[in-house]
Amino acid sequence: MSSIFQISQKYQEVIDDCEKMAEAVEPFAMEADESSVLYEPVLDALRNSGLSSLMVPEAYGGRFGEIDPLAVCLARESLMRTSSHLDSLFALQGIGSYAISLAGSNEQKERWLPAVSKAEALAALALTEPIAGSDLKGISTTVERKGSDFILRGAKSFISNAGAASFYTTLAKEGDGYSLFLVPADSEGLQITASPEIIAPHVLGELEFNEVVLSENSRLGEPGAAFRHVLATLSVFRISVAGAALGLMEGALREAVIHTSNREQFGRPLAKHGPVATLLADSWADLESSRFLTYQTASLAGEDPAGNLDRSSLAKLAATEAATRVVDRCVQSMGRWGLIRGSKIEKYYRQARPMRVYEGASEVLRLGIAARLVREYQNGP
Repeated sequence: MSSIFQISQKYQEVIDDCEKMAEAVEPFAMEADESSVLYEPVLDALRNSGLSSLMVPEAYGGRFGEIDPLAVCLARESLMRTSSHLDSLFALQGIGSYAISLAGSNEQKERWLPAVSKAEALAALALTEPIAGSDLKGISTTVERKGSDFILRGAKSFISNAGAASFYTTLAKEGDGYSLFLVPADSEGLQITASPEIIAPHVLGELEFNEVVLSENSRLGEPGAAFRHVLATLSVFRISVAGAALGLMEGALREAVIHTSNREQFGRPLAKHGPVATLLADSWADLESSRFLTYQTASLAGEDPAGNLDRSSLAKLAATEAATRVVDRCVQSMGRWGLIRGSKIEKYYRQARPMRVYEGASEVLRLGIAARLVREYQNGP
């Protein structure tokens, strides 16, 4: 579906590369998207594409000088339209490694980032716990210094890429503050089990840190600086969830348009019946308005990530809520054909729902957005 938003050549090249990768994955996308463990052909396609290079700076094998939020958004839009498994694997390369790019030592960057850029190392971000979700200050995972080492104790829950990742960027209490630590997947004492299956299958797992010994150089950045790095990660990558939502909306709308244009009832195509036309038109309006907000916000995030976190939240909120509406309308317009298990539209329907939960639940995002709005009006023009 065409857009009137103007894309520069460097971004068009990213889109073209993503479309090629998506085309390679399409034959097995449905099977991959039903897998709760790493689907190896998808990983092979990601490696062959070289697109993980979007997730690290140029100095460490990246495509651009710095990680570009708009490029990441455009990539996720293309990939999610074809496969959520592919989209997730791609996105987590940045989500799990961004803190290294931002605050890592030279040794940490040289060890992990070149491998991330080639998808030779898979990344994961371990924040949430069985009793701590949106309230990350409620975590109970701790780290304690013992001689020249650190001892990590605790558990993480519903961690994307768990069991597939090469390392886990892990949030832990350190004294009176919170720090991030790099935990290699082969660390002794790290136990990984599967999380409960969710409605849109996803590589998820539970982590247990049983007296995991970490070396002196495992901490990312200064002690107590974890939330600064976590917020920086969200500033760059929360907006990319909106990009993925665009891809999901476009994929669902394409299915609905094809169906309603070809299926006739009462002597004419469904798309020419007023109620169905309204469903399609409203869905296109949601898609295009979300697209403009997402692209604009991603451009702003590239210039000043920290200063635009609330706007990234706004775009994520708007696009993921719109995706739920759009997919629901598309199912409705297709009637019983929209309810068939194993169809693309049914897959999109299940995939839309988790987007309103992960990387900031809609209700939590609204609190921050409203606070920003109040500050702006109180401070005046």
